[in-house]
Amino acid sequence: MVYSDFENKKISMLGMGTMRLPVKDSEGAVIDEEATAKMVKYAIDHGVNYFDTAWGYHMGNSEPVMGKILSEYPRDSYYLATKFPGYDLSNMNKVEEIFEKQLERLKTDYFDFYLIHNVCDLNIDQYLDPKYRIHEYLKKQKQAGKIHHLGFSIHGDINVMKRFLNEYGPDMEFCQIQLNWLDYSFQNANQKVELLDKIGMPIWVMEPLRGGMLASLTEKETQKLRALRPQANVPSWSFRYLQSFKGVKVILSGMSNFEQLADNISTFETYDPLNKDENDALYEIAAKRVNKIVLPCTSCRYCTEHCPMSLDIPKLISLYNEHCFTGGGFLAPMALDAIPEDKRPTACIGCRSCEAVCPQSIKISEAMADFAEILNSK
Repeated sequence: MVYSDFENKKISMLGMGTMRLPVKDSEGAVIDEEATAKMVKYAIDHGVNYFDTAWGYHMGNSEPVMGKILSEYPRDSYYLATKFPGYDLSNMNKVEEIFEKQLERLKTDYFDFYLIHNVCDLNIDQYLDPKYRIHEYLKKQKQAGKIHHLGFSIHGDINVMKRFLNEYGPDMEFCQIQLNWLDYSFQNANQKVELLDKIGMPIWVMEPLRGGMLASLTEKETQKLRALRPQANVPSWSFRYLQSFKGVKVILSGMSNFEQLADNISTFETYDPLNKDENDALYEIAAKRVNKIVLPCTSCRYCTEHCPMSLDIPKLISLYNEHCFTGGGFLAPMALDAIPEDKRPTACIGCRSCEAVCPQSIKISEAMADFAEILNSK
């Protein structure tokens, strides 16, 4: 197992995420505890020592199940991470209650790593509002030894990240971002990496395979990669890619069966980052995939100057692209929830003033109408 150095700790570079554990029902609420226990044992036996869970995973059942399973092992033999669930605004005034319940659920006296969860457009104002005492309370828990290392995860854009760091920065020891060879450019993860490297903050990675999307490629794409690394399977490329980033310490993978776990562990038996030519091959595949689907907005903002509704059209197009490319998901709806109703796609009146000045000739009004229809159909 490859290990990363962090604050005098040796942390397995592969972390076991517990958002996609094996389940016994179609809704994902009933975790297969026997299968999960088998996976945890194999992971520990093969050097994995970082386990990541959260309040809401598997409809609230991930923490209790992981607490039950991990309590069978010596507490100093693994690192445990969970998060404050600020993705739900109704939790903002419950930080004390939730934290104490998490200790109980996970059968522990402390958390090795604790994250402020999912900082984004929807909750940044609440996270920054001192009346909720989130920052203050978590600092006290760290001082009391109930949190050993405090960090945050983020799905918001670079501006949201900067706002958060301006307030919380001095107390944050690590940051968890969505990083993979597709989102490096598509979601502008490169901007986050650059900022975190600049301030010297270690990076934890989530969605290295983008929910499994990058685990299988077309035959043509696979042949392109096989020409460079004949023996490497497709998922290993995404992990080797992330090994190329010097700031990355932990790569979380939500493995939903034993076979995925064993395969990923075999990849992390060695440190073998991609070289520039190999990275470029992935970026070329990413560009071709994205260009087939997304609208080519360059954020020149000529459109916003001519919109009678004052819509932030480039941002809406960015969310539309994400939603269409992913085939759904939570990111776009979550970001739209933070936007006033009169600034959402439904507010577009179809006047086409924006289209008259768009250098890319994007049919913006049609995209906004389609976006509104997609969201209303959910």
